[in-house]
Amino acid sequence: MIKIDNLSKRFNGKNGKVTALNDINIEMYDGDIFGIIGMSGAGKSTLLRCITLLERPDSGSIFIDGNDILTLNHQELRKARRKMGVVFQHYNLLMQETVAKNVAFPMEIAGMEKSQIKKRVQELLILVNIDDKADFYPTQLSGGQRQRVAIARALATNPEALLCDEPTSALDALTTKQVLNLLKEINKRLNTTIIIITHEMSAVKAICNKVAVINEGRFVEMGLTKDVFTNPSHDVTKMLLGMEDI
Repeated sequence: MIKIDNLSKRFNGKNGKVTALNDINIEMYDGDIFGIIGMSGAGKSTLLRCITLLERPDSGSIFIDGNDILTLNHQELRKARRKMGVVFQHYNLLMQETVAKNVAFPMEIAGMEKSQIKKRVQELLILVNIDDKADFYPTQLSGGQRQRVAIARALATNPEALLCDEPTSALDALTTKQVLNLLKEINKRLNTTIIIITHEMSAVKAICNKVAVINEGRFVEMGLTKDVFTNPSHDVTKMLLGMEDI
């Protein structure tokens, strides 16, 4: 389970401090596919970066399986980070390395044996249905194929949670559907908790069982996706859903 208590993050702006996250509280349970939605600049990506500690929050706590990762030492933090895989919006692949090497990279960093890495890479490429592209380079792949490589890489160290930052924003409608179906299958087969940061309502509706709406650094609404989408209570949610009576 991922539990966030009273999380806040501020950045230096031209006219002083800018609050990106303001007193965030949320719980995401094992096996959830949890959507976090909001307008551009609402704080979605900052929240993901704080959960993974790519950005360090100014205050609050982030509990992974009951442990506050903000209190861990360097070695403990490295171990905790392996429980989280990240799928970035623009893939972040190593362009000079093959598909297989991209997927192997986090395992090499973790110090796994070569025989284990080779076996795991093959398993993952089969899982994401791109095993025939093992020796290809990212430039030889379509956007959807690159995203599959990114998903396989994020799963390399058997994480308990997969954090996806706008995973379908650069994809066409058909490829988006295929990637979302893949994420749903991974959740079902591996019981991996999936957190999707997005502004695309269709993506959330397609696979997320729960959703939280963020606006100006605060959660303004959260609950079961079917409940929030059927009966939204906040103007921002209604706007995101394209409702007219706001």
